[in-house]
Amino acid sequence: MTLAVRYKAARTLDTAVVDPPAPGRGEVELAPAYVGICGTDLHIFHGDMDARVATPAVLGHEMSGRIVRVGPGVEDWAPGDAVTVMPLRWDGSCPACRAGHQHVCQHLDFIGIDSPGAMQQRWTVPASTLIRLPGSLALDRAALVEPTAVAVHDVGRAGVREGEKVVVVGGGPVGMLIALVARAAGAQVRVVELSAHRRLLAEELGLTAWDPAVEDVPALVRQWTGDAGAQVAFEVSGAAGGMDTAVEVLGVRGRLCLVAIHPRPREVNLHRFFWRELTLVGARLYERGDFERAVALVAEGTIPAGRLISKVVPLTQAPAAFEALEGGGDVMKILVDCTDDTQGAVQ
Repeated sequence: MTLAVRYKAARTLDTAVVDPPAPGRGEVELAPAYVGICGTDLHIFHGDMDARVATPAVLGHEMSGRIVRVGPGVEDWAPGDAVTVMPLRWDGSCPACRAGHQHVCQHLDFIGIDSPGAMQQRWTVPASTLIRLPGSLALDRAALVEPTAVAVHDVGRAGVREGEKVVVVGGGPVGMLIALVARAAGAQVRVVELSAHRRLLAEELGLTAWDPAVEDVPALVRQWTGDAGAQVAFEVSGAAGGMDTAVEVLGVRGRLCLVAIHPRPREVNLHRFFWRELTLVGARLYERGDFERAVALVAEGTIPAGRLISKVVPLTQAPAAFEALEGGGDVMKILVDCTDDTQGAVQ
């Protein structure tokens, strides 16, 4: 038996004792240490994904932890190993899988959405989802490997090259990580973000940030690029205005990478795509190579994970943390600490 955070209905979470299955063949039981709350978790909390999420649902997929025990047939892993999880389970037989795109399997099980997630004190997952963590990497920092893998995949999908000018619209956790990964690839980066707190953090991390509420971002981009426009824009805000800005700042043959989940259809200036021969690419998840690269970036400090962690709360306070994130304010990434034995874990 173990304590878990569960989604029950729109804006309704609880903490409850659950009974995770023992590890079967090819599976491992983990003790999650830290679990990040992400934008997708907030979409679930708002009720936007009720057609997909079976309630009560244990949430969480950004995690770090250690192996507790292994099931039959599991090799190369042992109790005590530090790991994170690439939370994807695919069928291997659909057209997407047969084409080599298993991460967007047409029958994908995104663990933590379609099946029980990491926000619990014990969690059973396939050994095939494990990603090894170096012993030198603190587990709280390692909880940011999953969103960093998202950023690595996004930057790869956009084909960011050294010297290119890149605009990231939306400076939340994933937007900030995209900016940092793009900078590590040699790009020049600007972040567009409404939150003063997040803009300040971007500046402290050596990034230039603009406030779209008071600044003419397309004009700033024209000045920055000598009227050429940016080569790449990332839409990470999920807002209609953010999409408009991302399209407007692009130069001829610019690439727009759509990262945010837009819960409803948006109007898009297709004439701009025609006139400037723009390209739109979607970026949904990640592949194993993205995760391995993300581990290296976090471990070497290229991604200053500790600077992005705003708060760590115990498992029992996770429902309140969702409400804090929903309210915005001076918050970047909140981690849920699953390790506190005083929370009522049943060994």
